Amino acid sequence: MSKPSIPKGTRDFLPIEMERRNYIFDTIKEVFRKFGFVQIETPAMENISTLMGKYGEEGDKLLFRILNSGNFFDGVSSEKNEIVDIKQLTLKIAEKGLRYDLTVPFARFVVQHRDKITFPFRRFQIQPVWRADRPQKGRYREFYQCDADIVGADSLINEVELIEMLDEVFRKFGIRVAIKLNNRKILAGIAELIDEVDRITDITVAIDKLDKIGLDNVNTELINKGIAAEKVELLQPILLLEGSNSEKLARLKDVLSDSKVGLKGIEEIEKVFTYLNDYNANAEIELDLTLARGLNYYTGAIIEVKALDTAIGSISGGGRYDNLTGIFGLEGVSGVGVSFGADRIYDVLEALNLFPDKSAATTKVLFVAFDSKGIDFALPIVRRLRQVGIACELYSEAAKIKKQMQYANDKQIPYVAIIGDEEIKANSVMLKYMVDGSQRLVSIDEIVEKLSK
Repeated sequence: MSKPSIPKGTRDFLPIEMERRNYIFDTIKEVFRKFGFVQIETPAMENISTLMGKYGEEGDKLLFRILNSGNFFDGVSSEKNEIVDIKQLTLKIAEKGLRYDLTVPFARFVVQHRDKITFPFRRFQIQPVWRADRPQKGRYREFYQCDADIVGADSLINEVELIEMLDEVFRKFGIRVAIKLNNRKILAGIAELIDEVDRITDITVAIDKLDKIGLDNVNTELINKGIAAEKVELLQPILLLEGSNSEKLARLKDVLSDSKVGLKGIEEIEKVFTYLNDYNANAEIELDLTLARGLNYYTGAIIEVKALDTAIGSISGGGRYDNLTGIFGLEGVSGVGVSFGADRIYDVLEALNLFPDKSAATTKVLFVAFDSKGIDFALPIVRRLRQVGIACELYSEAAKIKKQMQYANDKQIPYVAIIGDEEIKANSVMLKYMVDGSQRLVSIDEIVEKLSK
């Protein structure tokens, strides 16, 4: 019989991995709460109509659909001419799908519960998402996102606070990062410059790949999308713009001087940099005009975080979305948010050996006994220790002491309380410190006092 397995792009997590993941989640939660965010959750599945059309054509292809219960072909005609295309068929047999991200479900949440929340609404959400992507290093089909969003406020102060929050999280992790900024309005101005406003999605999707496939391949992709070679040539000085943030913006003002929307984007990003002037950032904060993030719903600021000491791609990102809740019938609610890629952050912390040096076990002391009398003696002691908050275990069988000690070693339990006839007579335990092998006879009160420190 072959071994059982799990789907590609998914993973099991061992205890040490769970401890490290919880370290990531707990660190991020601590910063979220410090900045005034409150937690919500949404279902793993959404109506497919909620998800479709929100991520662009490429994103729609990566949605996991859930077949309707029972005979999912009920109501679907077998006549081929009645099924216009695969999209229509999918909508008939799969009315639900696994969420692709947390932002679109959040927009649905805001609209559905708008009478129960206070605006501006600061929410954070830490849950898994699913994408039918090709699995590779740092890219999974099931992974966690840690999102923080502010909706119901237009102020650019919110972008600034999210940037400062990103900076604090990665400072706590000890990860050196670059926080890259752009503005969708600047990209729209660039599209105006080459007279290709209707192809802004094609342009942004292509230039967003610059780091991955290089300039020549980006240019080829743009030409293959139907953009004339001479117009692609006009993009080159912008894509390769160098210098400080202020120098880049000054050059952009000249290039986009005839674009109202482009100048608005420059004004917004200048304001963000002005607010950040007196903030002592740990991260590098830079304007990156190649940053596009191919999701259709960004309308203003675009944010991306990359680790500087390991090549793993984006580990956090987000931006401003003015129109997302309007899709669900609630107009005029602007939002801005960021998402931390917990799985990629895990890979970076592991690659750079930045996880805290902690035991995989939460157990502080293991009680071992030679026989059933020792087990009976240990049980009330274990209960007492747990009542005062000390994590402990009782080896529930009178196995050979060597086996019980090996169990403690395997779980990296720092203390072992050994109980034999002499210990029972003395109403004590032999407490062994597993790190150096030292041991001494201690009373029950002493063990409580020592392990409580």
